[in-house]
Amino acid sequence: MTRPGGKLAALPLHFIWLADCSGSMAAQGKMASLNHAAQEALPHMRKVAAANPNASVLLRVLRFATGASWVTPEATPLRYFQWPELAATPRGRTDLGAALSLLARELRPSAVPARALPPVIVLLSDGNPSDAYLTGLAALMAEPWGAKAVRIGVGIGSADQEVLRRFIGDPQIPPLNARNADELVRYLRWASTSVLQTASTAQVGPGHGLRPPTDPGLIHVAPTW
Repeated sequence: MTRPGGKLAALPLHFIWLADCSGSMAAQGKMASLNHAAQEALPHMRKVAAANPNASVLLRVLRFATGASWVTPEATPLRYFQWPELAATPRGRTDLGAALSLLARELRPSAVPARALPPVIVLLSDGNPSDAYLTGLAALMAEPWGAKAVRIGVGIGSADQEVLRRFIGDPQIPPLNARNADELVRYLRWASTSVLQTASTAQVGPGHGLRPPTDPGLIHVAPTW
């Protein structure tokens, strides 16, 4: 991209995965399926990013179980990013509120430039929050970049759909619920390509123009969680 006098600077686009690593994620291969689905999505993300040079995509992973912590301490350019192999915490809780509060601190105006594209936040969870998640969500929404973010919720098995809806905060974007490993791969690919493309072209607003994947005729041959 060029303009008279020089090249246009790409705007930063923070893409953040919030990954549930509670004890229940160890059951039925759910954590292994999450790792596989995220790794499978990365090449597709790079293709989308290459087609949108106005965005400089930066990735991070935040895990939560009993408490929350950044798996990737610094935002990493997509071309260098490698998915970290996540593991479930034995008997770990589902402290989503702690994760959202930690994320809110990283989306303060002092941490994200004023000239940036809306962040993308993808929440992946298989259960119910163990802590006061609404307090964490309020902290996230109090930050301008938290409120502007494109927020996607992907349930894994028996996730609480109301929690995911509250996190998304947009009735035009329903939660996705992966019932097996095949659906998880499909949904994460959508969340990491269609959503990334929308955010990188600054198509913001109610619904963000997103059309979540639906296939009423899909035959679910894979075992369900």
